[in-house]
Amino acid sequence: MTTRTTWVGAAAVAAALLTGCSSGADTGNAPTSTAPAVDPALRVPAPLPAGPIVSDPCSALSPAQTAEIGLASPGELYPSPGGQGCRWQSQAHDANKIFIAPLGDQQTGLTGVYANRAQDEYFEPVTVEGYPAVFAANADLRGSGTCALWVGVTDQLVVNINSSILDGPNATDPCPVVQKVAAAMVQRLKGAA
Repeated sequence: MTTRTTWVGAAAVAAALLTGCSSGADTGNAPTSTAPAVDPALRVPAPLPAGPIVSDPCSALSPAQTAEIGLASPGELYPSPGGQGCRWQSQAHDANKIFIAPLGDQQTGLTGVYANRAQDEYFEPVTVEGYPAVFAANADLRGSGTCALWVGVTDQLVVNINSSILDGPNATDPCPVVQKVAAAMVQRLKGAA
């Protein structure tokens, strides 16, 4: 998780510097709002309720969803670079964990992730339940059980779903598990809308 901490800090700085250029909009010197411009390709179809997941990231998944995915409930809060995150342990393999961390204090959404694209070893845009997302990290550790997925839930809020899968069949292919967790999170947030 240390490499992600460094990356997130760099992404925040890069996003703050590059936001005006990424939108393709007027780049004059007029004052702008506190929310950065959002590239139209990265806009979410309908903003999801962000308050609950920012204040309690462990509410991102219901107990039924964690059981279906194979995670033990409840999740455990931990400090993350963008606020609080939540981690769940696998029911089958004690060494395996899933992390969900909303970057609540960044306010750059996926624009911040895209601004740092040149520093990533992998960068693969996808959609999750109709929401823009991207698999991206500055070190490619997917073969070792670590996969990072960034999901835009509002134009200003991106949520990182990350894995540490050391045992079992997904230890060398963790991204499908991460995408499944992301889909469950979006479904839960849609239900709260």
